[in-house]
Amino acid sequence: MMLKTFRESRSWLFVLVTLVLLLGNRLGDTGAVVFAEEPSTIQLPHRIADSFSNLADQITPSIQWDASTVAEHRQWQQELQSVVVDLLGTMPERVPLEVKWTEEKQFDSFTRHKIYVRTEQSYWAPVYYFVPHKRPAPLPAIVCLHGHSGIQPYIGEGKNEADLKKIQESQLDYAVFLAEHGYVTAAINVRGWNETSGNQDAGIKGLPRSCTQMTMDSLLLGMTPQGLRCWDAMRVIDFLQSREDEVDPEKIGVAGLSGGGTLSMYLPVLDQRVKVALIAGAFSTYRSSIFPIRHCICNCLPGIMQYAEMADVVALYAPRPVLLINGVRDPIFPITGAREGLATLQQVYALLGKPDNIDADFFDGGHAWSNNKTLEFLQQHFGEATTP
Repeated sequence: MMLKTFRESRSWLFVLVTLVLLLGNRLGDTGAVVFAEEPSTIQLPHRIADSFSNLADQITPSIQWDASTVAEHRQWQQELQSVVVDLLGTMPERVPLEVKWTEEKQFDSFTRHKIYVRTEQSYWAPVYYFVPHKRPAPLPAIVCLHGHSGIQPYIGEGKNEADLKKIQESQLDYAVFLAEHGYVTAAINVRGWNETSGNQDAGIKGLPRSCTQMTMDSLLLGMTPQGLRCWDAMRVIDFLQSREDEVDPEKIGVAGLSGGGTLSMYLPVLDQRVKVALIAGAFSTYRSSIFPIRHCICNCLPGIMQYAEMADVVALYAPRPVLLINGVRDPIFPITGAREGLATLQQVYALLGKPDNIDADFFDGGHAWSNNKTLEFLQQHFGEATTP
């Protein structure tokens, strides 16, 4: 019994000595025991949204437009042009123009052809080519670029009543509309959608779409999805200019909604042959739209916010005519940013003596196309269209 008590006493003594030694190692210079701090109750910022917002607020684009003379504008334009072209990435090697004609459908006022235009060694861009029946002379042509719904709604085709309703409500079939009003249109199946798709984007059902693969693979090659898609549009312009009996080669424009609007914003930077641009559901500011709001990754042009805002990109091809189309209730391209950008562009075009070449249709709607001003705008800059 005494032995058991002794052993228990030794155990407690060992514990006590151990504690004293541990506490001794925590003594401060004053000999006082230093205890670990209690968990802090201070709320420290640790969310990436807060970090990125702060980082963006610290950036002032280094080549923003701030010209007061035409000479200053030209100097600014030259500097930013080279930067944006570089950011859009390396382009494929040019191959001879080849076109395969695969389908023809007759409609009341136009014929729609399905063609494939070879844009690089291993890629042929599918294109729906609309040619009005009535054309006493070669007509203006509009390259039409679709958004993330894929090509079908943009050529007026839907799988069901819901699709047809969306086409009507959002006026997605502008390639058809413009063809009905006397313009040749080329609706490109933009690279990465529908029959051109590769690895399916996660979470996307019912629509073949490969924007993630487009973005990752192109960036790894020193390219960008925007640059490659614009490259295809440039090769389609090569095709349009070859159609001398149908197309006026000096009157070629671009029109696009959403992701197609983004491409319509960049294409005139790369191609002087684009004489007018209709940019819908895509113009705002990077800071208020693509940066803080969830968008498809293919809308991201790496590094652009260091140098410029969207208005600066559009100002690169001023005073070529531009129509900005924005729904005032568009949740992903805020109208406040669009108004801010328009104000800058109005200054640019006024400085260049062409204030009427910049216009906007800020309509009562959401993320959609609008034809409130399209025909008036095109007639103003391309002349009266031939109507059926």
